[in-house]
Amino acid sequence: MILFDIPAELKKLPQKPGVYIMKDQHDTTIYVGKAINLRNRVRSYFRASNPDPKVRSLAKHVNHFEYIITKNEVEALILECNLIKQHSPKYNIRLKNDKGYPYIKIVGECLPRVMYAPKRERGKASKNGKTGKNDRYFGPYPSGERVREILTLIYDIWQIRRCKRLFPRDFGKGRPCLQYDIGKCAAPCHFHVSEEDYMAMIAEIITFLQGKVENVSAQLTQKMQQYAADLNFEKAAEMRNLLNSITMLTEKQNAENTATDDRDVIAMARKENEAFMQVFFVREGKLIGREYFIMQGGEINKNLPGSDIFSAFIKQFYAEAAFIPKELITAFVPTDKEIIAEWLTTMKGRQVRIITPQKGEKHELITLAARNAALTMQQFGFNIKKGAERDKKALNELSTFLGLSAPPKRIEAYDISNIQGFESVGSMVVFEDGKSKNSDYRKFKIKGVHGPDDYASMEEVITRRFNRYLAERAENAKNSENSHENSSKIEKNEQIQQFEQKFSKTPDLLMIDGGKGQVSAAEEVLQKMGLTIPVCGMIKDDRHRTRGLIFNNNEITPPKTSEGFRLIVRIQDEVHRFAVEYHRKLRADSQVHSVLDDIPNIGTTRRKALMRHFKGLDGVRRASVEELAAVESMNLTAARAVFGFFRK
Repeated sequence: MILFDIPAELKKLPQKPGVYIMKDQHDTTIYVGKAINLRNRVRSYFRASNPDPKVRSLAKHVNHFEYIITKNEVEALILECNLIKQHSPKYNIRLKNDKGYPYIKIVGECLPRVMYAPKRERGKASKNGKTGKNDRYFGPYPSGERVREILTLIYDIWQIRRCKRLFPRDFGKGRPCLQYDIGKCAAPCHFHVSEEDYMAMIAEIITFLQGKVENVSAQLTQKMQQYAADLNFEKAAEMRNLLNSITMLTEKQNAENTATDDRDVIAMARKENEAFMQVFFVREGKLIGREYFIMQGGEINKNLPGSDIFSAFIKQFYAEAAFIPKELITAFVPTDKEIIAEWLTTMKGRQVRIITPQKGEKHELITLAARNAALTMQQFGFNIKKGAERDKKALNELSTFLGLSAPPKRIEAYDISNIQGFESVGSMVVFEDGKSKNSDYRKFKIKGVHGPDDYASMEEVITRRFNRYLAERAENAKNSENSHENSSKIEKNEQIQQFEQKFSKTPDLLMIDGGKGQVSAAEEVLQKMGLTIPVCGMIKDDRHRTRGLIFNNNEITPPKTSEGFRLIVRIQDEVHRFAVEYHRKLRADSQVHSVLDDIPNIGTTRRKALMRHFKGLDGVRRASVEELAAVESMNLTAARAVFGFFRK
């Protein structure tokens, strides 16, 4: 932890653009901000005359701060967005669960696939060695359910592939899959459709996802009429249902105007410490969709200017958005409007305007969006508040059961899964503020334990998890020192990567799916590492249902009707589900160890192909070199290796 005299450090701040990172006495990031003049901006937080209650509250908790110099304010804005996403500071306004908004991805490969994407990857290398720089993303969407509805509609209209075959390597291999047999795929793998026609379908899908549905609707209408004329009423009904699905998904309304530009209309409704943002998506002058998002944190209250909330929302939403329109129509003028517009213009590659109309047609769109935001808040606000109160009560009760000094904010739960010691795996799930945080889930493939030893497996998992924590904490400290002393020499990408840590958070409570043995294994690891974290075990009854907790060698049986007990059940069920799911995947991907695994040049793919072709190991053992080489994915070198192995 870096400790220094704040007044003295304020004098050393450069008068240059950059990002400042404020931390409390526990070295936790509590606020991230940007400035065109670091010295003036940071000094303003520590003036006794500052009228902003949020700033005064923040200043009381600042123990030390760091800063990173950037070339200009736009670069500072980009870095600020990344740091807020990484740390979720208490005093920053943030888009609720911003990592949880999914996308539709068109994979940039030969014969592209259209698929669900939980988040937007930026040029990340895939397993087959290809980069994702040619992938196209559409979204984000407010829920996975909405994405699945759209994908179902796409698969019903266009006969595109869903398999994971790699082309051109797999052209003509095997036989067409079941999707071809039921009329859901055109089988480009066996040239039943030309590559040009297939790419034409992909182009139509892209047009559809961009909100231009007129051509698709016209084609479906024409087919429906043709089927009806041919007295094929079943097919005509299918076309009618697809047309209805398009109408529902795009939510077409009578809000048309004479303009043909693409624009997003953003309005807001506020309640207590949350803001409901309503976004209308206007494409080619037509309102084709609307979504709502929730902003929270940063002490949102009636005194916080709407301009600050809009600024935070636009920066976080469009940093990940797959499409940036030509125009943003906002109910409030965002703080740093010109800088944000310049940033959006740079990302889009053409000018992006941000306007706040006071009258006319565009103002009517803002009014419509604001009315919808208020209705959304009324519809979902009570449920959100009720759920938050339930989670808070559950954490308070759990704290009481265990005698903790404060309710645990971050809970990590662990489980081991295996079948007679085969393919042992560990799972880690995370609950923050009583809700699961899927982005922090982790999987561990047990490497140093052979056989069904749950205690040793748990020891390995806990050791690996907290070894990474200690390593990343040391790396953070080193990077913090470097960024403070030599920030002007650090490139932007390196600055961002420094803060993209995965295990750097410390849990307030560990919950182990098991009894005293597993708990003791975890406690011994923490003790060796010098870490003080309470550990409890989640035990089950004879019917494999949650019974209670083991803590400090005592069994605790909470009331089954309490919210605290229900939270324990949710955590135990979730960590068990996650472990079993991973174990099943490994069993499916690599079956029980085979003697074929010991042969050079024979990996999982070739082993499976040999066993499938020869119906067992005896058939492989009797096969000739020519017969082995004829198997899918095999070559002459691999065939000779197998032949020679069985004839040593």
